[in-house]
Amino acid sequence: MQGRIRFTASEAPTAQQALLRLIARYGQAEPAAARVIVALGGDGFMLETLHSDVARDLPVYGMNRGTIGFMMNAFSDADLPERLAAAEEAKINSLRMLAEDADGRVTEALAINEVALLRQGPQAAKLRVLVDGRERLPELVCDGALVATPAGSTAYNYSAHGPILPIGADVLALTAVAAFRPRRWRGALLPKTAEVRLEVLEPGKRPVMADADSRASVRDVVSVTVRSAPDVTHRILFDPGHGLEERLINEQFV
Repeated sequence: MQGRIRFTASEAPTAQQALLRLIARYGQAEPAAARVIVALGGDGFMLETLHSDVARDLPVYGMNRGTIGFMMNAFSDADLPERLAAAEEAKINSLRMLAEDADGRVTEALAINEVALLRQGPQAAKLRVLVDGRERLPELVCDGALVATPAGSTAYNYSAHGPILPIGADVLALTAVAAFRPRRWRGALLPKTAEVRLEVLEPGKRPVMADADSRASVRDVVSVTVRSAPDVTHRILFDPGHGLEERLINEQFV
């Protein structure tokens, strides 16, 4: 594996310092020759790396040089080829977002963690919720709503009191953000194959924005359609015994 590792790092000083150390020790593979990517940073940089390298279908091994590092392994510059050879691989699919704005423009974007709709102004959003073309909620009054994957269920979804999903579960979480009406609605678990459509009611009075993984934002949306993208697969490597499935389970007992 040594000689075929492509290192990449966030702009954080600790990540840049680690980058120089690792390149000095193991070299730096050219992009076309790389067989694995080692990403140095935090979870945000890991998402950025996965998005930018999806076309090459290379596994990504993250080492934490950021803050949270839920998707990262512990940092060490020793025995890296051996760690990579022993690593467990998790495969996850993206969500595909189609967001239509008030001018009729449609923006397509991919999300590994979640697609979120958020109120854009001082008033609560009013959303109509459809699943596979069937109306499920004629009116959801809230600060926002999101559709999360199992990999993203411990991120924004969990902060909004959504459920943690096992990594192998073929389900998505539909979670409201500060729901006002229906007051006791706590969201829904949906099949991975479901198509979720969120329509904005009163968009002029209650503007809403859509966001995919905090990367692709669309303002003044009138509708957002979200579905799983089985054709888009990301490969993440973890040290043995510290894989994504174990982390998701462990998070529920912290």
